[in-house]
Amino acid sequence: MAGKKGPDSHHVVPNAGGGWDVKRGGGERSSGHFDTKREAIDYGRQVSQNQRTELRIHNLDGRIAQSDSHGRDPNPPKG
Repeated sequence: MAGKKGPDSHHVVPNAGGGWDVKRGGGERSSGHFDTKREAIDYGRQVSQNQRTELRIHNLDGRIAQSDSHGRDPNPPKG
């Protein structure tokens, strides 16, 4: 499930008041708020790597634009 929001994922999402938030999948509160998407992605990638979760990077419209796997990938690449 590519769009799964659960404890095994972190999401970079737009904040309604401006800027970008990093949230744990299924969580309400932000673990970090940033002025730029780049800063949020950098922080989200660090947290995701440390906690071995999937990182879902959303566009302004809320759709997932990119996913990074940092562990527990149900479909790891072969090779």
